[in-house]
Amino acid sequence: MNIYNKNMSVSEIIEVENDRVGELASLSPRGSSGELASLSPPGGPATSGLAPPPRRKSLSKLRRRLSQTFRFNLNGSLAELSSGFGEQRDKPNGSRMRGFTSLTRRLSLSNPRMLSSAESHHSFFGVVHEHPRIGSDGESEEGSGTSEEPNISPGSADSSHSHNQLVKLRQKPVNRKISKQEEISKRLSLPADLRLPENFISRQAVSPTLEGLISRKTRRQSLSEIGFGRIDTYTKLDKLGEGTYATVYKGKSRLTNNEVALKEIRLEHEEGAPCTAIREVSLLKDLKHANIVTLHDIIHTAASLTLVFEYLEKDLKQYMDDCGAILAINNVKLFLFQMLRGLAYCHARRVLHRDLKPQNLLINAKGELKLADFGLARAKSVPTKTYSNEVVTLWYRPPDVLLGSTEYSTPIDMWGVGCIFYEMSSGRPLFPGSTVEDELHLIFKVLGTPTEEQWPGISRSEELANYRFPDYKAENLIARAPRLDTEGISLLTGFLKYNARSRTPAKDAMKNQYFASLGPGVQTLGDNESVMIVPGVQLSRDPGYRSTGFPAAQGKSRRQSMLL
Repeated sequence: MNIYNKNMSVSEIIEVENDRVGELASLSPRGSSGELASLSPPGGPATSGLAPPPRRKSLSKLRRRLSQTFRFNLNGSLAELSSGFGEQRDKPNGSRMRGFTSLTRRLSLSNPRMLSSAESHHSFFGVVHEHPRIGSDGESEEGSGTSEEPNISPGSADSSHSHNQLVKLRQKPVNRKISKQEEISKRLSLPADLRLPENFISRQAVSPTLEGLISRKTRRQSLSEIGFGRIDTYTKLDKLGEGTYATVYKGKSRLTNNEVALKEIRLEHEEGAPCTAIREVSLLKDLKHANIVTLHDIIHTAASLTLVFEYLEKDLKQYMDDCGAILAINNVKLFLFQMLRGLAYCHARRVLHRDLKPQNLLINAKGELKLADFGLARAKSVPTKTYSNEVVTLWYRPPDVLLGSTEYSTPIDMWGVGCIFYEMSSGRPLFPGSTVEDELHLIFKVLGTPTEEQWPGISRSEELANYRFPDYKAENLIARAPRLDTEGISLLTGFLKYNARSRTPAKDAMKNQYFASLGPGVQTLGDNESVMIVPGVQLSRDPGYRSTGFPAAQGKSRRQSMLL
């Protein structure tokens, strides 16, 4: 029969066992070995021999019960442990507390779950039971926020023991019930600000089709029912520009109430969609970055192919015009860094933009810059193939492509970065040629006629020999761009290298000391995080700014970058 109570303290259990051993000792004489003699069994005579020592048996039983009930190991004798408790009672309060602290530490080595209250003036030991009540979440109610007395330590018997040490308990998280719209948006990976039609939500409540695994066909059908891929989902507001193959409108989405840019490409009955439109769609579907324009939707009808992009107020060319071609140096760094971020993302995925120019860099009111117009972009294949040299607007085309090279890679974009960098800092184009010959002539006049050391193999170029350019010495770029410091001139020179393999890659350029003023936080951003979330990063007021807002331009000057 178990005479112990789990609420008993260690000292009380020891006293009970001492009383039992004392009773045994008083009923039987000691043998020669110093152990207790055996007792006569009930209803029978006493035996003459000595039985196994009951004191040792009682001590073993106590050890076993202490181990099972409290996970407490007793290695000494009962007399040693009880005398230790008696000595603590005879000492003054301060010495007694130090003694209890030492004893508690020794007990804790055997039972790490033992709780003590060092502030108590009584010899109290609380023990966490090994079989606590288990709550519905699989955790003990003593350790979670489900107990009826959340502010009471698990070692205390009741709430009246205010001297016990209080334990800070973990609060259970509050499970917020999500709405049907949030559930559908999550299942279809839709934007959080998208408003689903009420008829679609009610239809899903009656006959759900989005349970379990969603096939591509089911997802496409659901998106169509919501409104994606339908022209009536978007309202045309203003005409931004018109080109040979496409017209760009400013519009508004009825699903999100956000402004969008609608690029409407006319389809010829015999020719179909232009290859540039197909290439742009295929690439932008896989390019998801904070510095690359987002393609929201594609609407295909018999007469047109409409691409729905996020709307940004200006392109870089318009921004510079509004500033009188005088940008704050902080803004030059900010725009250049964001352009490099977008290019580094593309180049890491072996995508060449091949048409970098200020008109293809869009800027919103917050100062976020995004690469746009991927109509001439190509995914570089392995093994390397040859490409067309009829790419990149003339002013931003590198000399190797001007001379007819069709074997190029990511450095084709870095030459354009250098030209745009110079244009932002100086307010004028670096090489505004009218023909290929004129463009080469301007390049050689500024950077000097290339030598074999600067451009291996150029001396054997038949294309260059046909032009018969005079020998020019390189000009000092500091005189042409006096607003750039030493780091800026060094970075610009790294972009404008004759040898394509020597041009600074976008990933390395981002780590240049020229961007140190933006802070270290811009180097650790995720792909979909904007540089504008970094503390201290913001647009500065440009010295030549003519207005305080972002006015919308009218006519064909607006969004020529998005026209095919």
